[in-house]
Amino acid sequence: MKLLVLPAVLLVSLFSACKGGDVKTSTQPAGNERSGKTATLETGAAVVQDLTPVKKISVYLVGFHPMKDDPKIQVEAHHYCNQVNEDFAQCALFDGNTEGANLNGIEYIISEKLFESLPAKERQYWHPHNFEILSGQLVAPGLPDALERQLMGQKMNSYGKTWHVWMTGHEGKPGDQLPLGPAHLAWSFNADGEIQPGMLERRDQKLGINTGEKRNQRADLKNQARPQNGVDALKKVFPNRRPLEGVVAK
Repeated sequence: MKLLVLPAVLLVSLFSACKGGDVKTSTQPAGNERSGKTATLETGAAVVQDLTPVKKISVYLVGFHPMKDDPKIQVEAHHYCNQVNEDFAQCALFDGNTEGANLNGIEYIISEKLFESLPAKERQYWHPHNFEILSGQLVAPGLPDALERQLMGQKMNSYGKTWHVWMTGHEGKPGDQLPLGPAHLAWSFNADGEIQPGMLERRDQKLGINTGEKRNQRADLKNQARPQNGVDALKKVFPNRRPLEGVVAK
């Protein structure tokens, strides 16, 4: 699995032209406002310090995560990712895409090849991605359709290990002002009818996209799909789920 690698000039022009719309967080962290002294220190540090690891982030994805221990807790996740090599990527997760967005989790993404190398006990932590891709739920805001489809094709049959460390708000509940309690292992949706009503539509409206159109554009990617572990992990929680062609449990 490989995240799409684009020339630097093209990346800059694409992201400056359109990120798909603003998604603002609803949670403000506890604490006093930033002082002028803090802002001055940060400006000076940015001039002299090396921020290479952060600068490696080059791909922006938006999807949804239910928590595996409580799938009724469902969040919209903004992924900012660095493709480390052909088979491994690492992403910082935020609850929005504006300056005030909160860092609330991490996700590691591996290829099918690396997943198959994991011991059985470890595989329970890794969720499958094929439904997210084929359903159109996972998107790369701002990328032209052809490039986004290419990116999604490269991610077919991959897996993610995701921890949300801060509940910054989800359907029907306001966010905590600080990261509280243990981290939650997140999962993926793997059938229609699992995501809470309205979440997808609100995301599409904010980002100016159409998930149905993306599903149609990716229909032929089902030919690349292979059975995946974890597809039925939440099956008992969503008895009215509707399977999608190409998404098969292993």
